[in-house]
Amino acid sequence: MTYGAPAARPNLTAADREALEAAVAALERTSFARRLAAMTGRQIGFAGRAIPPRLQEAASTAAAAALQAALGAALRTLENAPARDGTRLHRALAAATGAIGGAAGLAGLPVELPVSTTIMLRAIADVARAEGEDLSHPETRIACLEVFALGGHGENGEVLEGGYLALRGLFAKSVSDATRYVAAGGAANEAAPALTRLVARIAERFGVAVSQKAAAQAVPALGAISGAAVNLAFADHFQRLARGHFTVRRLERAYGQTLVREEYARIARDGGFWRDAAGAG
Repeated sequence: MTYGAPAARPNLTAADREALEAAVAALERTSFARRLAAMTGRQIGFAGRAIPPRLQEAASTAAAAALQAALGAALRTLENAPARDGTRLHRALAAATGAIGGAAGLAGLPVELPVSTTIMLRAIADVARAEGEDLSHPETRIACLEVFALGGHGENGEVLEGGYLALRGLFAKSVSDATRYVAAGGAANEAAPALTRLVARIAERFGVAVSQKAAAQAVPALGAISGAAVNLAFADHFQRLARGHFTVRRLERAYGQTLVREEYARIARDGGFWRDAAGAG
């Protein structure tokens, strides 16, 4: 019996390779701390030891509540029809909620953050839709929530060894369990173990960016930098991460996970994004 040669894996087109390179840069080096430093012209001291424990605790609690609100929106209200001029609308709403939160200070965080996080979720959903995702699928809705875990960069911008790919690996089981639960018709019970575990894991990382946001809004020396500007930067930060995340997912659908992740790791190593690529695949 004669067997044919194994099918060759397709190579990425020039346009898709460029898109993947942009995704690597966004996902490996998009740091909210750096964004704020550039916006304000100074480092605010976002290392974990510099943020007061009371602020960290408040940020962690607010992050969990905000993600629970976003979970409800993801399961019930995300639609495939794009909002008219959605980007401008989301930016305006993010700025408005930031202005309110900035005026109220830390005390306003539990009220402002669930609103702004749900607004950001809708902006993330628009990005997902633009990259060919179907928001009627539970996997896509959970993937939108997963974006909030991608923003927990430290002050130096690094996520962890292996970066985005390693982080997706760490979340794979929680995401899979939550997706299966929702697909089986369990969306009405947001307190289900599969969903609460996922929200708790995302909140651990989302809380890092939330504490940075709260610290920035609490620094009087920022002067003209308003709560609205900080919230706008916060929203833009997660939209950039969403673009990278859903670009990778689009390419995985077109070329397969193995090829795309190998190329992602190569770009990250060659670009100096990873100190050590071990565990990246």
